[in-house]
Amino acid sequence: FLLRSVDPPIGDVEGRNVAVLRRLGKRIVFELDGDLFLVLHLMIAGRLRWSDPGAKLPGKLGLAALDFETGSLIVTEASKKKRASLHVVRGEAGLVEHDPGGIDPLASSAEDFAAGLRARTHTLKRALTDPRILSGVGNAYSDEILHAARLSPFKRTDRIDDAELERLRNATIRVLREWLGRLREERGDGFPANVTAFREEMAVHGRYGKPC
Repeated sequence: FLLRSVDPPIGDVEGRNVAVLRRLGKRIVFELDGDLFLVLHLMIAGRLRWSDPGAKLPGKLGLAALDFETGSLIVTEASKKKRASLHVVRGEAGLVEHDPGGIDPLASSAEDFAAGLRARTHTLKRALTDPRILSGVGNAYSDEILHAARLSPFKRTDRIDDAELERLRNATIRVLREWLGRLREERGDGFPANVTAFREEMAVHGRYGKPC
């Protein structure tokens, strides 16, 4: 099941306009009229499709449809373990409860990045993907970041020196900006299709047994 909340009821969103789309870490937030929010987390296997108005859900993969006058936004999940989630939230205070609290690596200072990374003792791989530390970095891009920074994913955050930390931050910013630009250019004005975390252009992620 996709819907994980009961109050406010899902019926309260019917007929409301979407005012703003936001990103909250790895969550997509639909800000609706009347101080209501839909908080969607696709997890690993969740995907969005834009279809004609009134389109039917695609078999076992289809979880939900958000119907608009111009089309339907279909939520699918190609996994037996249904981990994607949708919450209906009222007010900014309720929305805060869905924020894990990690810093935005593209908007934070070097000092905040260092403090966040060193606040908990983890491997660098886990630290990069922990939403309580960094916001919005997943498995694929953490691999690319560590490769670009020339750092082992198993190195611990309490053993990283200042020079390595600077390399890591610079690599994080560079890799995320590069892929944001690349993906936006590919999509243009169209809706993203064939979304995957495995790309031939990637340096290391998904390239087990292949040259980096």
